Amino acid sequence: MGNSMTNLNDSLRLILSMGWSDILDVLIVAVAIYALITFIRRTNAVRFAQGILLLLLALWVSTILNLTLTSFVLRQVFEIGVLAVVVLFQPEIRRALERVGSYRFFSIFGREIGGQTLEKAIRQTVYACEDMSRSRTGALIVFERMNRLNEPLASGTQVDAIVSAELLKNIFYDKSPLHDGAVIVKDGRIAAAGCMLPLSENANLSRDLGMRHRAGIGMSERSDAVVVIVSEETGGISVAEDGLLKRHLTRDTFEALLRRELLPAEEPQRGRLRGRLDRIKGKENAE
Repeated sequence: MGNSMTNLNDSLRLILSMGWSDILDVLIVAVAIYALITFIRRTNAVRFAQGILLLLLALWVSTILNLTLTSFVLRQVFEIGVLAVVVLFQPEIRRALERVGSYRFFSIFGREIGGQTLEKAIRQTVYACEDMSRSRTGALIVFERMNRLNEPLASGTQVDAIVSAELLKNIFYDKSPLHDGAVIVKDGRIAAAGCMLPLSENANLSRDLGMRHRAGIGMSERSDAVVVIVSEETGGISVAEDGLLKRHLTRDTFEALLRRELLPAEEPQRGRLRGRLDRIKGKENAE
C-alpha cells in the first residue's frame, strides 16, 4: 500500500512539473501512434501488426533469458523488416505523402467558401442524382475539400460554372462527350468535367464494383474529397470518402451526408430547414 501511494505521489509530481514543451511532445507521440493504428486498420494490416508484436515479445523474452543467438537473429530480422515494410506498403505510404503534399496548410488565411454557395451546390447535386438514379444514368461527382485536386482538374475540360441540376444531367447524358469522366466541384462551383481519376488499388473491393466506383474510391483514398457515384447498372447512389464506400443511399441520407461533410459546422441545421422549404416549393430552376 505504501509503495502504491509513493508511486502515485511521484506520478502526480511528474505531471505537475510538465512544461508546455513536454505536453507538446506527448501530443506529437499520441498523434503518431493514432495515425499508425489508423493506417494499420485501413490497410488491412492487422495480421501483419500482430506478427510484429509477436516478434517484439520474442525479442524481449530472449533478452531476459540471455539467448544471445536468438536475440541477434531477431534484431537482424527487425533491421531488414524496416525495408520490407516500405516495400510492402509503398502504395499506401505514397498516397499518404501525396495527401500531405497537397494539403492547404495556409488555407485558414484564404477566402472561405460561402455557406449559401455550398448549400445550393448540395441541393442541386441531390436533385440531379435523384433524377439520374431513376433514369440509371451513370455519374461521378467530386467535391474538393482541403486537398487540392490539380492533376485531375488538369485532365478534364475547364467549365467554371454554377452547380445546377440541369447542367449536371446534361454533362452525364450518355451522348455527351464528357459523360465518361468526373465532374469536380471546387469552391461551390463546377470547375471541370470529363476528368480522369486514379483507380483504387485496394484488392479487397467487391467484384461487382465497376470502374466508376473504383475511380471514386481511388480519388477518396488519395485526398479528402467527397465523391458521389451514381451507378449506371442499378441506379444506386453511393458516396466514397477516405477510401470507404457508402452504398445504396436514400435521398434523405445522401443529402444529410453531403451537408454534414461539406458545410461549415454552423450551417447544417439552417441547411436542413432550407432544404425542407425547397422540397415544398419544388425543384429550383437552374440559374
